[in-house]
Parts: sequence; C-alpha cells; structure tokens
Amino acid sequence: MATVVELTYYPVKGCAGTSASEAMLTPAGLAHDRSFMVVSEEGVFRTQRRDPRLAVIRPDITTDGERLTLRAPGSESVDIDVDTSGARRPVDLFGAAHQGIDQGDAAADWLSHVLGTPSRLVRVPPEHHRVTDGRTPGTSGYADSSALHLISRSTLDLLQRKLAERGAQPLPMNRFRPNVVIDGWDEPHTEDRAHRITIGDAELSYAKLAIRCAVTIVEQNSGTKTGPEPLRTLAAYRRATQGGVAFGTKYAVLRPGKLSVGDDVTVSLWGESEM
Repeated sequence: MATVVELTYYPVKGCAGTSASEAMLTPAGLAHDRSFMVVSEEGVFRTQRRDPRLAVIRPDITTDGERLTLRAPGSESVDIDVDTSGARRPVDLFGAAHQGIDQGDAAADWLSHVLGTPSRLVRVPPEHHRVTDGRTPGTSGYADSSALHLISRSTLDLLQRKLAERGAQPLPMNRFRPNVVIDGWDEPHTEDRAHRITIGDAELSYAKLAIRCAVTIVEQNSGTKTGPEPLRTLAAYRRATQGGVAFGTKYAVLRPGKLSVGDDVTVSLWGESEM
C-alpha cells in the first residue's frame, strides 16, 4: 500500500519549505503554499535560477496566515503582519501578468540585504483566480504551474542508482521541492501514470509531468549552485517528448481536504505516461 511519507509547503516562492505532519489541501494547493513571492522593484519574480540564496531564507507563517517570520543565516529575523487588503501592484511570473499585495518596507529592506539586490515581498490577493494548464486545469498561488507537486521515493531511488553509476554523489529529495512524497510504489515513476488519486479526504487529478530546471542544481541548505547534477544524469534517461527532462508529477485539486503523513494513497484511474 502506498502512503504519504512527507508533506512540505513553501510559503514564499523559491525559499525554504516547511515540513508538516498534516496540512489542509485547498484548490490552490497546500495551505500557504507559494502564497508569497519575492520580486524585483519592477515586479518580476525572483527565482533560485538567478538568485540561489533564496534557498537559505526560512519562512514561518502562522496557521491563520496573519503573521510571517523570515529567517536567514547571519541576519536577524524579521516579523511581518501580513497585509491582505492593501493596494495591488502588477507582478510578472514567467511573463504572465498577475497582481500582488506589497508587504511593506521592512520585508523589502530585509530581503534586499539578504539577497544583495533590491527586492520586495508580495502576497497573492484574495481575488487571485489564476487558471493553470495541463491535462486537468486548476489553480494555484505563485507556484510555477499546478497546485501540487508529487514524487515517489522509488523515483528518487532510481536516480540515486543512476548517479552512483556515474560516480556522482546522492542527492536529497529537497533538490526537487515536492509537496508530497509517496512511499510504497515499487516501480519508479509510477506517479507518471497515476492519473486520479485519493489521499485522505482529498482527490487529485493528473495535470502534467514536472519538467526540471536549474533549481535542481542548487544545494538547498547553502543556497549555492553545485554543478550539472542531477540534470546531466536525468537527460540520459528522462527526456520528455515536449522537451526538457521530467521528474515528478503535477496535479490539480479535484476535491480539497486534509492530508496527513501516513495517509493511504489510492489510485482510481491509471493512464499512459507522457514520456
């Protein structure tokens, strides 16, 4: 029986994740997941692709979402009273126009100092009605695309074996920044074919494969780029038909509910892999 073994949400896009034993799944993903985003003064989103030090920023948000604390090595923390009603400003996410609520100068000054470049923090507004793409459309906050990102342990285990064959070091799961990690699927990449899933009270529907980018070469504890792995090894066996390399799967939320570590994972619809 497949079960959930890890749950992680990422309050600030590109920054460190928060592990949880249980989390509410909303139509836009795990509660608080990518509900904030760091942007340039012009409103363009910041990403570990260009700003790898985002990885060392550790956000902590209260359950009610009203208070956000940001921490980073070598810097005092900053506490932010979350603004959900302030003036909207335009923000750019992969060239798509969205809106954000600026979280003030204290957050902006702190982020600018830690990242070494002028930055501001925005929150997704309550009226944010983004429509995501994929086989099953859905919505999300400031995530790259779909609401939920899922990977199985057997998928990572296969990559570790491939890395070892090349003499490369093993990599932790956090290189791939999943929301949900599944154990109990013996065949690697089973998630590619699991097109409808029930976990706890929630139901998910397959959206698309997760196409990997240079974020996977960033060591998440230090915020430093480490070289070609895992992209070099993935390119040898996980090239997707639509381009790029695939590792993990994105899902849309059909039915919100509570997810917990230890929940059984039931697949009610299997499909063909898009690889």
